[in-house]
Amino acid sequence: MSAFDVAIVGGGAIGVSIAFELAAADLRVIVLDRQQPGMEASWAAAGMLSPAPDSPRDIPLAPLGRESLRLYPEFIAAVEDESGESASYARDGALEIFAGPQGEAERDRKAAEYSLLDLAAEALPLTGARAHEKSFTPDATAALWLPQEATIEPRLLMSALLAAARNLGAEIRAGCAVTSLLSARNRCTGVVAGTEKIDAAHVVIAAGCFSAQLAGAAPPLARLLPTRPVRGQMLALRRDDFALSRVLRSAHGYLVPRRDGRIIAGSTKEEAGFEKRVTAAGIRKVLDAAIELCPALASAEIVETWSGLRPGTPDDLPILGPTGIEGLLVATGHYRNGILLTPVTARLIRDWIVQGAAGFGEFDEAAFSPLRFDRAHSPRAGTVEAT
Repeated sequence: MSAFDVAIVGGGAIGVSIAFELAAADLRVIVLDRQQPGMEASWAAAGMLSPAPDSPRDIPLAPLGRESLRLYPEFIAAVEDESGESASYARDGALEIFAGPQGEAERDRKAAEYSLLDLAAEALPLTGARAHEKSFTPDATAALWLPQEATIEPRLLMSALLAAARNLGAEIRAGCAVTSLLSARNRCTGVVAGTEKIDAAHVVIAAGCFSAQLAGAAPPLARLLPTRPVRGQMLALRRDDFALSRVLRSAHGYLVPRRDGRIIAGSTKEEAGFEKRVTAAGIRKVLDAAIELCPALASAEIVETWSGLRPGTPDDLPILGPTGIEGLLVATGHYRNGILLTPVTARLIRDWIVQGAAGFGEFDEAAFSPLRFDRAHSPRAGTVEAT
């Protein structure tokens, strides 16, 4: 039986960043992924680093997102230094565009909301907004400047994270699906992957939308890990004589520039189960929003289309922290914010494991705890079946 300090189930940006932080703390770490690491939600993401809430349900995320955005420069510097690879991080700000007769009122409402959440936002006249990015729609009636927002290239981030974690000694296994958990005396003691038993002082479930499937192997976990897949379709555009300098977004979609000239457009939100494919209707919806936001893209080439499965939860918030089962922690359910929340999630899990506690000034542990889905705290909630 192999033995590690920490076994991490799931090799996306969340799982591998946790491995990076723990390996940097001199722990022996293994990451187990059912396929090639980084090829699910992390690979599909646009890389827009915005703590601004998409809906009222996202408001509890703002402090966590703000802290993660603050950590990003230090986190990326450490990953790039250890890996020797660039993740293409850039803090260029973003423009939120509003249209229609209520555009100014909606902009002012958003600006007031962002201010209450301590998110930097400035209402701009359209002439001022076009000084930042001149190509947005002439139908715009208002604009909001978000100077602290940033972008990263998720596929480059994954490559750098994998190299950095390996360079620090983390073992990363592809095509190694975890089928059950090991336990002894009400403590999680490792995992089973195929026919191999892997002993670990701590286990972290970071398997995205597949976390609930693992929970099915240990019935008491099912209440704590109610993740589901939410499909997002996206595409990449290119027009050789045209480029964006920063993120543009509206109520209908967003555009994220890449340094190589591509422009990433997204995204749909579909309850389609584990069916990961691109559809004509989905791509049309994304294209319509992209061209509405930036009409110059009507003549752009479509260079790539893809879809990904985000890990949704019943309240759209991540599931983070101890489970009530000694030795077992969770870092999943990040929905549309996995890349944004990568640094802060890795730091929190590291601190729970290394220091026995985690948090920062505004971190509401109860709001993200897996125990929030099992408020009754039945006796079974603190057990895991032995394997």
